Amino acid sequence: MTGAVGLVADYVCDRAQPTRHAILIDPADQSPEVAAKRAIAAATAGSKMILVGGSSDTDGANVDATVLAIKEGLELVSWASSQDSDTDNLNSKTPVVLFPQGSSALSPSADAITFMMLMNSTDPRFLIGEQTLGAPFVKKANIEPIPMGYAICAPGGKAGEVGKADLILSNETDRVAALAMAAECFGFNLFYLEAGSGAAKPVDSQLIRTARASCELTLLVGGGIRDGKAARAAAEAGADWIITGNIAEEFDDADELQRSLAALIEAMNPQS
Repeated sequence: MTGAVGLVADYVCDRAQPTRHAILIDPADQSPEVAAKRAIAAATAGSKMILVGGSSDTDGANVDATVLAIKEGLELVSWASSQDSDTDNLNSKTPVVLFPQGSSALSPSADAITFMMLMNSTDPRFLIGEQTLGAPFVKKANIEPIPMGYAICAPGGKAGEVGKADLILSNETDRVAALAMAAECFGFNLFYLEAGSGAAKPVDSQLIRTARASCELTLLVGGGIRDGKAARAAAEAGADWIITGNIAEEFDDADELQRSLAALIEAMNPQS
């Protein structure tokens, strides 16, 4: 059972693909110009989706400026590469998808939005409140919503703190199974297990395996994944998407970021 599927959702939810990588770019952590360079580096390295958002310091202005800069940058580089037969083409259709911290951090320029419920929050604001506030904007701007169940695992980081999450512990397999089943029953397209931005360790592999066995939803895993080994472990456990965020901010040079992400993606799917 899944929710409505549009063009971007159809692409994101295609589970016939090997595990794919997406980069999360926080508009509060760099200028739109720097964000665009990092997004281009990620797409060139093999990332298949650009997520924008994630911070409590984002707002509509910096989110929209960042989305526009990324989309313009991807289109320009794609056009330039198409003119050069010796250059691998960059896919300008890499979707730019909102990963919002709330209803005040939306952009009408995005290709889609992860319309999420923080399923283990103790605050109704993150269960239905922000969604209700944001839905009129999403409908009016005609942004494609991709319904997503979002669950934060220990250690949780800032996301767990801000979202007032009752964190999922590494041994709570029955609980993560029930959440995955509930997400499927709600009709969500995606289920996202998050360890928190900058987490000391990623989501436990057994939690990922349990979630994978408990539903047919597209499974995203993020937080604490800093290298190919961790990405490969999550992929082998059943993740359809690996999300990394902080790694983008560790490199001032876009070429270094591209090389680092390319190595991570290659290690994630060594035989693909």
